[in-house]
Amino acid sequence: MRLIFIRHGEPNYEKDCLTDNGIKQAISTAARLRDENIKAIYSSPMGRAKETASYTAGQHKIEVQILDFMHEIDWGDKGGVAAATDKLPYDGHPWTLAYKVLTDTGEYVGSPNWPEHPFFKNNICMDYYDKVSNGLDELLGEYGLARKNGLYECTKENDDTIAIFAHGGSGAILFSHILSLPLPFVLTTMPYGVCSVSILRFDGGQGDMVIPRLELFDDMGHIESFKEEKLHFDK
Repeated sequence: MRLIFIRHGEPNYEKDCLTDNGIKQAISTAARLRDENIKAIYSSPMGRAKETASYTAGQHKIEVQILDFMHEIDWGDKGGVAAATDKLPYDGHPWTLAYKVLTDTGEYVGSPNWPEHPFFKNNICMDYYDKVSNGLDELLGEYGLARKNGLYECTKENDDTIAIFAHGGSGAILFSHILSLPLPFVLTTMPYGVCSVSILRFDGGQGDMVIPRLELFDDMGHIESFKEEKLHFDK
């Protein structure tokens, strides 16, 4: 099985839709994915992700299925109990906090204990981490992959390719959870651009333990070589 992850195109955040340039990026992404044998297309419920997905869905004549759990994440202090001196710095921004967590002492570099750091333990983003992680495991379970000890047990053989269109934050959680990588590590070392294509592969037969492989990450060549007049698509 293969999971193709695509970040949405250049957004108008205020209107939660794509800019004109973002539409061109989404069209070029549909062209990039034209020859992929995609069996299902999923999207965050947010407008900019659904709009990006619509072009690839039109190309493959597949309906976009909504994954509410892939909604973009929020962050900040959970509040109400912490003293003023314990409030999260930088408004709880996970990317900035991840850098501080990894560089201040070195204690959390490669550590599975990162959720216990006060910057994350008391951060709203952890509610999203759990929601996205649980949702992904449920989805992968439908394709014969059961989460077990940080890996996946193949309960039934499946060679489907599926595509998920979502966001920088919920996507970072996707890579963190599926690959069992600390979220601060993913946030600081694995940035990816708008309409980038990344692919996770799950190889294994029924009964095997499957170690997910990162087949491709942050591929944006299709955007750089975009020629609108040569693309034909149905939306």
